[in-house]
Amino acid sequence: MKQLLLLTALLTIGWTSAQEIRFENAMIDFGTITKGSDGNRIFKFTNTGTVALEIQKVSSSCGCTIPKKPQAPIAPGETGEIQVRYDTNRMGPFRKTITVNSNAVGTPVVALKIKGTVE
Repeated sequence: MKQLLLLTALLTIGWTSAQEIRFENAMIDFGTITKGSDGNRIFKFTNTGTVALEIQKVSSSCGCTIPKKPQAPIAPGETGEIQVRYDTNRMGPFRKTITVNSNAVGTPVVALKIKGTVE
C-alpha cells in the first residue's frame, strides 16, 4: 500500500510540474502582398504549464524565412513571441514551415506555417 501511495505521489508531482506551450495560431496567412512589402509576422504563445518554458531552437524550411526565438525562459502563465521574417523580394506563392523545439511536455516540437503570394 505504501508503494502505491508513493507511486501516486510521484506521478502527481511529475504531472503538475510541467511546461506546456499553446500558440494563438499555428498558421499565418500573408494573403497577397506586394514585392518588397513588410514580411515580418509574429506567432504568440503562452506557457500554460507550471514550470518555466524554454524555447531551445527555432528553424525554418528554407533560407528565405528567418525566425527569431525568445532568449529568456517564459514563466508559467506568461506569453512569448516567435518572430518570423519572410523575404518578400521572392515572387510567387509561398508556403513555409517553422519548427519550434522547446522543453514542453507533450508537445516539445511544434510546426508553425506561413503562406501567401508575393506579386
